[in-house]
Amino acid sequence: MAGILQSLNKTIIAGIALTILLLIIMSYSYGLSYDHTFWATISRYLHVLSGIMWIGLLWYFNFVQIPNMPNIPDEQKPAIGKVIAPAALFWFRWSALATLITGLTTLALYYGHQGAINTLLLTIPSGFDSPRNLTIGIGMWLAIIMAYNVWMVIWPNQKRALGIVEADAETKAKSARTAMLFSRTNTMLSIPMLLAMVAAQNLA
Repeated sequence: MAGILQSLNKTIIAGIALTILLLIIMSYSYGLSYDHTFWATISRYLHVLSGIMWIGLLWYFNFVQIPNMPNIPDEQKPAIGKVIAPAALFWFRWSALATLITGLTTLALYYGHQGAINTLLLTIPSGFDSPRNLTIGIGMWLAIIMAYNVWMVIWPNQKRALGIVEADAETKAKSARTAMLFSRTNTMLSIPMLLAMVAAQNLA
């Protein structure tokens, strides 16, 4: 077991194998069929997985890395900027995109083409008669804004702040501040977004 857990790749492969085993057990025990509902469930599962990675890293940046950067000695800061931050930002931005894609896919699988459109339009065509659709729609638009911020604001500014692309010292400082402010914006938006996604499951 230690040989597996000492390797991240082997750990992930083992987790996937256990997940497949659980699906097989569920299939035989509960009589699951690989129908539309099954694939909608798998899509939601992938949506939750990618969302955990995205919001987890967002909160890591805002609750751990950013507040503690002033406490790190100057000679140690390059390790954060050159090693830790780029790796974290890689998973951060791609998990944001994966969350968005799997969220839209899950929406379409559960509600169909027209239902998905109505939800994204905040159920305006149906006169706001679906609290669940309205709540999910609000949550999705918050997530879409957050994903936009990740790719169009935070990542371009972090590339300059971390020296991944050439920039002078003043531009780096300004870019670091912009990235931080939009990261804080996403942290703020993530709190009501998560409430909308969770609460919608209990609405009619």
